[in-house]
Amino acid sequence: MHEALPANLATNLRRLRQARGLSQQQAADLAGLPRPTWATLESGSANPTIVVLLRAAAALQVPVEEVIAAPRATGRLYRVAELRSRRRGLAVLRDLLPEKIPGVELDRLELPASASLTGVPHTPGTREYLACEHGTLQLTTEGEQFVLGPGDVVVFRGDQRHSYRNPARPPAIGYSVVVLMPLTVPPGR
Repeated sequence: MHEALPANLATNLRRLRQARGLSQQQAADLAGLPRPTWATLESGSANPTIVVLLRAAAALQVPVEEVIAAPRATGRLYRVAELRSRRRGLAVLRDLLPEKIPGVELDRLELPASASLTGVPHTPGTREYLACEHGTLQLTTEGEQFVLGPGDVVVFRGDQRHSYRNPARPPAIGYSVVVLMPLTVPPGR
């Protein structure tokens, strides 16, 4: 594993420097290193001291672990079959993000003609955003009714009873973004 460290360091330093729009000279100046030292680090032939590693990482504003770790892929494709999907009655809900973001739920909502879905009230203070992509979506929340067409968005309190319905014939597709309010635990519990 340690044989890969110089190559990891070279790849990561070059990628991070270029992402910040810096020349080797500028990065070396920020690190307080001679430019030839920086060039050697990026060549993959360097055997730097911990002080040099710390300076290089600090210049790029990342932890040392990020400059010596195996380079990360720039992205990862998730096929639809890999995303969590669940059926509630006739409605189909599918996660839009394969990796969870703490405090955020993001779902694709598909409702065939005349289908409805009862939402679950979230923690107090939660905000929910419903965007209609295709068809017509009807949101009912605490007695209020909103009818959304393509491109429309409604913001509402997600801690109230609410339901979604497709009142029209073509399938309706929408996106639900829930920003959860964290539960607070009283002191002493």
